[in-house]
Amino acid sequence: MEQVVRKAYAKINLGLDVIRRRPDGYHEVKMIMQTVNLYDELLFKKETEPGIRIVTECAEIPTDQNNLIYKAAAAVMERYPQPVGVTITLKKQIPIAAGMAGGSTDGAAVFHGLNELFELSMTVEEMCEMGVKIGADVPYCIIGGTALSEGIGEKLTPLPVPPECYVLIVKPAISVSTKFVYENLHADKLKYHPDIEGMVKALWEKDLSGITERMENVLETVTIKEYPVIREIKVQMLALGAENALMSGSGPTVFGIFAEKEQAKQAYGKLKQMRTEKEIFLTTFV
Repeated sequence: MEQVVRKAYAKINLGLDVIRRRPDGYHEVKMIMQTVNLYDELLFKKETEPGIRIVTECAEIPTDQNNLIYKAAAAVMERYPQPVGVTITLKKQIPIAAGMAGGSTDGAAVFHGLNELFELSMTVEEMCEMGVKIGADVPYCIIGGTALSEGIGEKLTPLPVPPECYVLIVKPAISVSTKFVYENLHADKLKYHPDIEGMVKALWEKDLSGITERMENVLETVTIKEYPVIREIKVQMLALGAENALMSGSGPTVFGIFAEKEQAKQAYGKLKQMRTEKEIFLTTFV
C-alpha cells in the first residue's frame, strides 16, 4: 500500500464541566463529547526518503514539530521505525482555534492512517496510549462517536448516539486561547455544574429534549465575558428555533441543535445573511 486517505472528524461538547484543578496544573473534567460530520482530510503517502513531511495550503498551520500531525507521526515512527518516510497532505475544513478539536482530530487520524499505511496492527488502546501524550483530546478523537470523557480527557466511556437531529455550527471571526480560558477559570468558585449524569441518562433513553435542556459549558463563564459575540450567536440561534445552543470547548464556536431539518436550513440561511465575518456549517452527528 503506497497511500491512504483518512477523514478527521470535528467534535462538539454537548456538556462540559470542570471539577477541579489538579496539583499538576491539569484540569479534571467531565464532558459529553460528540463527533459531527465536518472533517479535515489527510492523505498519507510513502516516500523513499526517511522523515516526516507535512503539506497544507493553510498558511496558519505549522508544518514542523509544533503540529500535532507531526507529533503523532513521530510517536508512531519512534515505536515502529520505518525504512521509508511519509508525506502527509492536509486538506483543512474544520475551523482553526475553534473549540472543535481540529488539531487533536488531525493527530488522531495520523495514528489510524499510519497504522493502515505501514500495516502496523496497532490496537486502539496502543493508539490512545500514545495519543494522550500529545494531547488530552486525542484519545477521544481516535475513538470518536459519543462518549463520556473524564480525568483530563483520557478516561472514555462510549455512549449511545443521540436521536437524529441537525447541528448548526457558527464560528465567529475571532480566535480563543484554550490556555487563557483555563487559566482564568476558577473551578472552585463555580456557582453551578452541568447535569452530566442526567444527560447520560437522556442519551440512553434517546430523549433529545432531555439532552438539549442539559446542554451547559462552564467555560462560557470565562469566554463570553471576553467575547460577547458568543452570547449574541446563541441568542440568535434560539430565536431561530434551536432546541438549545452552546459554546463548544473553550470557544468561540457555537452550535445549535435543531429537531427539524427545514427549520435548521432556514436558520442556516438567515444566519448566513445576518453575519459575514464567520464560518457557518449545517451538519449532523456521526
